[in-house]
Amino acid sequence: MIDTNLPQFESELIEVVNLFDGGDALTIRHRFKESENKFINTVTINGQVYAYGNLVKIVDGELEKKRLTKRYAKLSLYKGLAKHFQKDLPWGALTGIRPTKLAYQQLEKGEDFTSFFTDVMKVSEQKTALVKSVIDTQKGIYKKDDDNTDFFVFVPFCPSRCKYCSFISADIKSAQKHVDAYVDAVVDEILHAKPLIKKLRSIYIGGGTPVALSDENLEKILCAIDGINTGVEYTVEAGRPDRITKSNLEILKKHGVTRICINPQTFSDKTLKLLGRNHTANDVIEKYFMAKDLFDVNMDLIAGLDGETQEDFKNSIDKAIELSPENITVHTLCIKRGSYLAESEKRLSGDVVANMVDYANRELTKAGYSPYYLYRQKYMAGNLENVGYTKPNKACVYNIDVMEEIAQNVSCGANAISKRVFFGGERIERCASPKDVATYIAKLDQIKLKKEKLFS
Repeated sequence: MIDTNLPQFESELIEVVNLFDGGDALTIRHRFKESENKFINTVTINGQVYAYGNLVKIVDGELEKKRLTKRYAKLSLYKGLAKHFQKDLPWGALTGIRPTKLAYQQLEKGEDFTSFFTDVMKVSEQKTALVKSVIDTQKGIYKKDDDNTDFFVFVPFCPSRCKYCSFISADIKSAQKHVDAYVDAVVDEILHAKPLIKKLRSIYIGGGTPVALSDENLEKILCAIDGINTGVEYTVEAGRPDRITKSNLEILKKHGVTRICINPQTFSDKTLKLLGRNHTANDVIEKYFMAKDLFDVNMDLIAGLDGETQEDFKNSIDKAIELSPENITVHTLCIKRGSYLAESEKRLSGDVVANMVDYANRELTKAGYSPYYLYRQKYMAGNLENVGYTKPNKACVYNIDVMEEIAQNVSCGANAISKRVFFGGERIERCASPKDVATYIAKLDQIKLKKEKLFS
């Protein structure tokens, strides 16, 4: 808790406190006052007082004033905590999921976002350069148009549950009684959603592990999408190599899929076993070579996995570069409630994970990949980030649109969240489906009406 006279921003201030290990054990008092175009924030940490004043030019009324009040309150609290702990964090006072979105906002105002990041928000030069690289790579793909639409289908079944996973997914064996009914419901929802699509940008079937479905059920979903596909980028999360087969790859190809995800997470057999993934590193390699001539391939790795060393992660990055998929995304381990690892006491230090992430950036860039999308999450090791890297002209349009929130997203399935954007993403309205599979099936008619109302 934090004692503040800005209770409307208490949750955001707590986010800043949580950036620092041990921050939740401190006694913190925060006071804000306004005086002659100056915002004054006084932060008291365990009795030590830190005061900061910021000259503020407010040009757009109360909404802009509220935004700047929150910004400088968070920034002042960050500065006080950084002094208390004698530690600067790589992302400074930024707590948001999408640093690039803030950078684009600055650019659209005709301002230099790099100096704003480093001088005002105290972001490191390294992370500021990363954001600039992402924006440079997105040129030609990043397009604000309220009619642009991405289409998403969620399949919440996996061969088994990974120990780091907190997604809404179920072991397909234990959920078998719901699978056929779920597929029929999703097909119904897909057909109902077709008229809601305006300018289609991409299609994405995610999970879970969509190829955990039988060939028959997988093809039912793909057949429903056939009436939507206009030859755009079309991605399916094949994900787990233990469920990729020659048969389901042929089905995906027949229905116009252009890109699949094959996600090893690590090339260490020891770690894979620990995580509960029922495959080996060689299985990943075998299925990759089975698929690489049919599709562009996205590949995910995780930095900071329980039990992994710096050398383990280095070997995984080196192996991924050797395989040379079109995209490689490097995730920083994020321990959320609902995952098995949330209860584990084993954690790599933030400095070790930061070294892993730095190694990935250095080696992938050297190999010809460029960062093209970036996002952050709560509870990430070292308060770092997830970064997608791409070969030239191979960026995944869906990832850019979703991360930057610049296109409509018509979504189908349990736990799917449809989004409608207004004014290039300045305002976003959402419509979420129930997480539970049985509840989703039972409420399908209500879900369809709710989504129709959102996009009408």
